[in-house]
Amino acid sequence: MERPWLKNYDKGVPHTIEYPQVPLFHFLEESARKYPDQACTIFKGATISYKEMNEITDALAGALADLGVKKGDRVGIFMPNTPQFVMAYFAILKAGGVVVASNPLYTAPEIAHQAKDAGIEVMFVMSNFYKTIKSAQADTKIKTMIVTNIKETLPPLLRVLFTLAKEKKGGFRIEGGLAEGDIWMKDLLAKYKPEDRPKIEISPDDTCLFQYSGGTTGVSKGAVATHRNIVANSLQIKEWITGLEPGKEVVLMAIPLFHVYGMVAGMNFGMASGASLVMVPNPRDLDDLLANASKYHATIFPGVPTLYNAINNHPDVLGGKYDLSSIKACISGSAPLMRETKEKFEELTGGKVFEGYGLSEAPTATHCNPLTGENKTGSIGMPLPDVDCKIISLDDGVTEMAVGEIGEIVLRGPQVMKGYHNMPTETANALRKWNGETWLFTGDIARMDEDGYFYIVDRKKELIKPGGFQVWPREVEEVISDNPKVLEVGVAGIPDPYRGETVKAWIVLKPGETMTEDEVKAWCKERLAKYKVPTHIEFRDELPKTTVGKILRRELVRQHKEAAGE
Repeated sequence: MERPWLKNYDKGVPHTIEYPQVPLFHFLEESARKYPDQACTIFKGATISYKEMNEITDALAGALADLGVKKGDRVGIFMPNTPQFVMAYFAILKAGGVVVASNPLYTAPEIAHQAKDAGIEVMFVMSNFYKTIKSAQADTKIKTMIVTNIKETLPPLLRVLFTLAKEKKGGFRIEGGLAEGDIWMKDLLAKYKPEDRPKIEISPDDTCLFQYSGGTTGVSKGAVATHRNIVANSLQIKEWITGLEPGKEVVLMAIPLFHVYGMVAGMNFGMASGASLVMVPNPRDLDDLLANASKYHATIFPGVPTLYNAINNHPDVLGGKYDLSSIKACISGSAPLMRETKEKFEELTGGKVFEGYGLSEAPTATHCNPLTGENKTGSIGMPLPDVDCKIISLDDGVTEMAVGEIGEIVLRGPQVMKGYHNMPTETANALRKWNGETWLFTGDIARMDEDGYFYIVDRKKELIKPGGFQVWPREVEEVISDNPKVLEVGVAGIPDPYRGETVKAWIVLKPGETMTEDEVKAWCKERLAKYKVPTHIEFRDELPKTTVGKILRRELVRQHKEAAGE
């Protein structure tokens, strides 16, 4: 059978979908029309209705146009999961701009790299990150920052309780005010009205997103997605989750919105369903996350295995303090889902957790286990509607492998990107002609069983994914190599029972030098986002290398596993 997975789709999941020829913000406009009074966002008890969100983003789009943002211009967002992220995101799209959302954990050099590569001139920033962006600004084309304080979307009582002392402690207060050229978002919203929205034609094939992977080195690539790509993927996810009640679902938004997973499988899927988005700015604050899930009766909860695992072991969950029985469906992504994590979470909530697979180059999901059908242990599931997938030979990159045989996952579908920004060679390597069609060569090694379920075996790329984040070994190696005490270093991902995978560094010091693990971590913390800092460090006399002197990362991992008895 050409596509064996189709016979295993849940009842009601279509084999193909008719995609509307609309820009991405159509979902917000439609939900504002159908469910005007429904909460679009819920944040610390404050709600913004779909009607209000549509009007706010229209007004903000007018402000962006007046600031000189033209169709195709890239505009940055640097903030956690708050209503302001949603406002900025859809305002940029309505102004014809392209969203570039960066990780709020990034350091100034990491921000500068992305901002420079994308050519960002205007950036939305949460006030507690203002100093960080300012320190990066000189190395970029950023001219204007639109700044917002977290208290601006808090309910009235919490806003009063958010005292000057709390503002200062959290870093939200900007001493001395904004620099010349920067603007408060609240001032723009006071000045502009919905009718100020620019009247421009935006087609499904216009670019709407640059999604960056990696960090500061040359391997960080901006995957370019069109409105059509994300409209398609949002609807694929919506159709996959059977039994949805349009206008009644509540999505717990704990996955970061800067990440394509949270952005598409959370926010945009939610918009397409007329769902309320409950904003959780810090998923590591489990008490806040659980309180939100319980209070607002979350029904859909996209997450990562580490998050579900933490909830499974939370004493207050086990003690019955939180009611999680409203949860119906949880797509788990970004790292392998262990059977025990899945079963325990389902037992606690009564909901279903099913593993999926996706990547920035097909924002975001391409495969998923069924909601009600069989979930096979270790499988990423089946291709979504309209996604075709093959396993291709690692030797020649052309021969299709038989069922059960290992090769590279290649796929095509309506969500596959246009290419990488300003990287023609990398684009040509990823998007290749095969049998007369263009396919995305993912770099992931996998196999398919006779039922059309796929299993990731290994990564062709050496990307490390601690807790679902992306870490490039070379980036960490370069930071550690800059230390004057270090002779050479190798970095790779090792198995971790909690994060799925974690970062380990193997270091050879220069003769006569001494260094502790804590010194290495302190050095890295100043130069890298927290999740990129190695959790394991091993000092050695030498590192395994190829005949041409290249450090063998895979051999280091093999030696680690052997020593650990894995």
